[in-house]
Amino acid sequence: MSRTRLSRLAILSTAAVLLASCGGEEEPEPSGDPTADEQSTEAAADAESDTAPAVGDAGACSPDSLETLTAGTLTFSTSEPAFEPWMVDNDPASGEGFESAVAYAVAEQLGYDADAVEWVRNPFEATIAPGPKNFDLALNQFSITDERRQAVDFTSGYYDVRQAVVSKEGAGAADAASLADLTDSLLGAQVGTTSLTSIEESIAPSQDPLIFNSNEEAKLALDNGQVDAIVVDLPTAFYLTAVEIEGGVIVGQLPLTGEAEQLGFVLDLGSPVTDCATQAVDALREDGTLEDLATEWLADVAGAPELQ
Repeated sequence: MSRTRLSRLAILSTAAVLLASCGGEEEPEPSGDPTADEQSTEAAADAESDTAPAVGDAGACSPDSLETLTAGTLTFSTSEPAFEPWMVDNDPASGEGFESAVAYAVAEQLGYDADAVEWVRNPFEATIAPGPKNFDLALNQFSITDERRQAVDFTSGYYDVRQAVVSKEGAGAADAASLADLTDSLLGAQVGTTSLTSIEESIAPSQDPLIFNSNEEAKLALDNGQVDAIVVDLPTAFYLTAVEIEGGVIVGQLPLTGEAEQLGFVLDLGSPVTDCATQAVDALREDGTLEDLATEWLADVAGAPELQ
């Protein structure tokens, strides 16, 4: 073959390469076999999905990438004291108690070892107030509400909860069999809680309820006869009546006034951790972990009558 012929072939080959690069990737030609074509498309889609970052992977939701308060550490917050069955012996770092166990499950889902978890203490009301936070995630039976979403972020819910009325043998509200029977009672609840809201919406008492800084203060007021009854979430009600309040009785659950009340983790408004933490909670719900932990730690929360 002549050198002139070789030169022409080289020029044509170069032009073909340039045209191909300008035109982008070519779509594969149908094979004529619909099943083979469908399998090829599914394989391509799977390959693309495998590249997306997932919770706990070396993507956006890993300890190396998450913009936490302290790099490589996940800081949780709860109250002082923390009640059972949410935390055992007021020790959130033990991993015992429903909320402590859920916190460590979320940390593990995000790729954090237990020794990379830190705890701080904050009052309930301060945690859901606007402003910078000294934690990445807080849990202290915080019910998710639209009003609170104006000040803080929430994950998706990790537990559906009901409110309950707790009284003491001999107190005026102990024998109440209906909401109407509680109307003239002096009731109490912790400031800023859905327990306080439930008193106003479900019972509408004739006298203003007493407001306390914590459930601990509310419990002491009931124990000392300062109030006829207090309202707390149902798991706390079972613990208070079984352990903390001698002669304590659960009068009954308050009715739902709308959608189910859910507890969620609280984060700073606009936190870079919110999306990943929500993915972690969702994954724990889907794989049954949240249900298993609720069965382990909250199994006795049943049987309280519903007040009408």
